[in-house]
Amino acid sequence: MTTTPRHARRRRWMSWTMIALVCTALSPAGPAGAWPTASVDAPADGGAALLEREWRWPLHPFRIERAFVAPAHAYGPGHRGVDLAPLGDASVRTPAAGVIAFSGQVAGRLLVTIDHGDGLVSTLEPVESSLVAGTPVAGGDEVGRITAGGHAQPGSLHFGVRLDGEYINPLVLLGGVPRAVLLPCC
Repeated sequence: MTTTPRHARRRRWMSWTMIALVCTALSPAGPAGAWPTASVDAPADGGAALLEREWRWPLHPFRIERAFVAPAHAYGPGHRGVDLAPLGDASVRTPAAGVIAFSGQVAGRLLVTIDHGDGLVSTLEPVESSLVAGTPVAGGDEVGRITAGGHAQPGSLHFGVRLDGEYINPLVLLGGVPRAVLLPCC
């Protein structure tokens, strides 16, 4: 059976509508100059400590270069973070309060790791920083500047988050993962 032009147009319209909805949900909104923040939705286990955290984008303003892609298994291919391209200043800020767990070079790449407590750890790379392990940081504090290296596009920042050692999509903590919506069929 061949598809009628009307059905093809409808499918195309629905595809573009979904792309527009996802792009709108993923774009950091807010007044010019404001640093966007987001609160974490209630976790399934009811963990109150996560509810009190406000997460911020580590760059502002920026464009998402590459999205999170969950691997099929612990050693599978994927992209365990989000790559952000700065649209202005290249200074990198803490996504939430915590303690610098590591600042230095790993496999030729400069990175900063922040322990936020309750099993949450964020990694920012490539970032040149003068902060040392053990330094407490508040949400939004400057930790360094994007430098050369890393696996992200040159000039971009890779932002990864682990919860109890497992990589999670950072957008979950920033309120940027849209809910699944079932669309009417045919």
